[in-house]
Amino acid sequence: MQFIYALEAPVTGTTTTTQRTAIVTGAARGIGAATAIRLARDGHAVAVLDLEEAWCAETVSAITSAGGRAIAVGVDVSSPEQVEAAVERVAMELGAPTLLVNNAGIIRDNLIFKMPVEDWDAVMNVHLRGAFLMTKAVQAHMTVEKYGRIVNLSSTSAQGNRGQVNYSAAKAGIQGFTKTLAIELGRFGVTANAVAPGFIATDMTRQTAKRMNISFEDFLAGAAEQIPVGRVGQPEDIANTISFLTSEEAGYVSGQVIYVAGGPQD
Repeated sequence: MQFIYALEAPVTGTTTTTQRTAIVTGAARGIGAATAIRLARDGHAVAVLDLEEAWCAETVSAITSAGGRAIAVGVDVSSPEQVEAAVERVAMELGAPTLLVNNAGIIRDNLIFKMPVEDWDAVMNVHLRGAFLMTKAVQAHMTVEKYGRIVNLSSTSAQGNRGQVNYSAAKAGIQGFTKTLAIELGRFGVTANAVAPGFIATDMTRQTAKRMNISFEDFLAGAAEQIPVGRVGQPEDIANTISFLTSEEAGYVSGQVIYVAGGPQD
């Protein structure tokens, strides 16, 4: 089951001052899809990136059917050659990308004594190497344009989570990566921030429930009991935060990690 969300309003007639080109990785479903759709509603052209171009069709259709501009691009974000080709294609078809959301991610959960090296490497390659390669390619356009917004997806798991030593390490690394980007790129008019979701109802959390041998419904209910606002998060909750961080109004917010988790985090 994929979580795809329709636009809440037509993409035309928004209050966005300048239409820009956004790239969202891992945008075929879940948080990535919701973010791509939200940025289109904000008035931006959106490149919907995922491992297979065909996977992006539903997200692109949701945008274009509402009057927005979007293209689907298949890319392995851990491949320098594929990343360079993807960003070049986006620049040619939609214009220089100045908004980047590094959302692509995978999980390979296991306790450390049972975790294969390959599962450690796979998670690091998608989350950290992928964010590095995408940012390196896109910042070349941002620095020329003297404008950019980078949002990297971290997680509350960055604080540590049993069975996720690889994922937790990668998401903690994203936070250091983000803060350094803010320092290096700020003088070019580029901001960099991280959003750290808590429990969000997506296919990824559905996989976790399956691994734990409990129903997804029971998993959601149990999680909601532990969250101060009394519910689990939805992909739109994250997309709404990203919408602000990629806006012109967020120009003085940089190097921050914003936890979107329904309650305080340490």
